[in-house]
Amino acid sequence: MDHEGASRESVDPVTSREQDAVRLLLLIDGACEPLTEAEKAVPALVPALGVMRTQVKLQKLDFWLRNPDYLANELLTEYEADREEALLDIAGRILDSEEPEVRRYPMLRHHFGAYEWLDDALAVLRSAGLLVRRRRGTVNRVRQHDYFLLEHGRHVAREIIRQAPAFDYYVQRVELVMRLAGEKSGSELKKQQYLTREYAETPRGSRIGAISEQARRRLAAFRQQLQEQGAGGA
Repeated sequence: MDHEGASRESVDPVTSREQDAVRLLLLIDGACEPLTEAEKAVPALVPALGVMRTQVKLQKLDFWLRNPDYLANELLTEYEADREEALLDIAGRILDSEEPEVRRYPMLRHHFGAYEWLDDALAVLRSAGLLVRRRRGTVNRVRQHDYFLLEHGRHVAREIIRQAPAFDYYVQRVELVMRLAGEKSGSELKKQQYLTREYAETPRGSRIGAISEQARRRLAAFRQQLQEQGAGGA
């Protein structure tokens, strides 16, 4: 079940509505999937270019976008499984910098996992004609919300990058986030994120704490392994 409309938490927000609106627009632009044939036939969706299905998935993707330490840690986990050195290099560029500290915008631990009140920011995008929201379910029980990116939304996303190139950071990070997410659903991403102990053990209603030092220790250990392997093969 989707959780849009969940009660607003008492914890003060760490980002502004405007920050959230820009970040979410760039995220949806980079992560949306194609419409079905049935959706293409809906008159209101004719200008739509893609769709982000469920706010659960949007929240889980946004968690990695807002928490570079967790993003890098997931890249290390993927490296541990595949031993693809490019993954180690990317994680290293994140963890060797101040990005986990200066780019981190923590989220609450909700009973659905990482969560932040995004309704206001999404309403900004909808009122500006950048997104269309459609509900699935019944009048009494909405199962999920889907967000359709309109042509004007993509144009504005491109214009934001043109006028403020610093926002290209999010475009690049969305590419990494989608590499990790693949075609997983929001529920599958929730389960994946719960595998990180610090995330899972955060009390409900509290901010999910940083794991930058833990991730940096993992990075150092993997680099040490590579050095030892290189020395052994010399």
